[in-house]
Amino acid sequence: MKRLLLLLCALVSFSTFSAPKSDLWPYWKQSNEANQNQISHQEWQQLIDTYLVEQGENTLFRYNKVSSTHKATLKQYIQRLAKLDPLQYKQAEQYAYWVNLYNAITVKLILDNYPVESITKLGGLFSFGPWGEDVVVINGKSLTLNDIEHRILRPIWNDPRTHYAVNCASLGCPNLQTLAFTADNTQALLDNAAKHSSTAKGVSVQGNTAQLSSIYEWFANDFGGEKQLFNHISKYAPQYKNFSGKVTYEYDWSLNQAQ
Repeated sequence: MKRLLLLLCALVSFSTFSAPKSDLWPYWKQSNEANQNQISHQEWQQLIDTYLVEQGENTLFRYNKVSSTHKATLKQYIQRLAKLDPLQYKQAEQYAYWVNLYNAITVKLILDNYPVESITKLGGLFSFGPWGEDVVVINGKSLTLNDIEHRILRPIWNDPRTHYAVNCASLGCPNLQTLAFTADNTQALLDNAAKHSSTAKGVSVQGNTAQLSSIYEWFANDFGGEKQLFNHISKYAPQYKNFSGKVTYEYDWSLNQAQ
């Protein structure tokens, strides 16, 4: 009976999953463009260099190899960012700050619960993943991963490439980048991520049928609307510019772990 209840809960959670809408949290739409100081992401880069590996079209994280020292480093990195006031920095610094913070917290959530088959197993009994749970306090305000992505990054920058930057620790997700985001490299990283996700990682065409990552379905409006998806995709994969066939969507929630 208990087993059946858990199964039903899982099915309900999955069936009710829907992508949050972009919903600006006005407090965070402030910046100090005169501030030329840079935020260091050295600790995060160190973890990426040590544990992220490229295999085929994926970058995979060696969660099972992370040392206790590096777990402490990750925790300290997140705590250091949380003590900063991002509003005192220019917008370019803020974007890198939020993306790196999101990705670092996601990796920490997996490590805190490892081994786990999928990030969707985290969260409460009736939750589909941990995205709605408070994970960090900044400027005295509790934030969830959903807040960072859907109430800060998406509505403030209005850049569809943000969907290629934030990583949900899943094979279906655009890859975790091999470089930490900085104000200087953000545009190049976003373009590279978009190119990769618009080809082998997120788009597959066989004959008159295109299989796309579900990200293009969940966030179609960010990419110009469902009918305009291939206008966006063809910016990074010109071979798909005139595609007008059938479109299906798929997403793999399996953990992005290296064996």
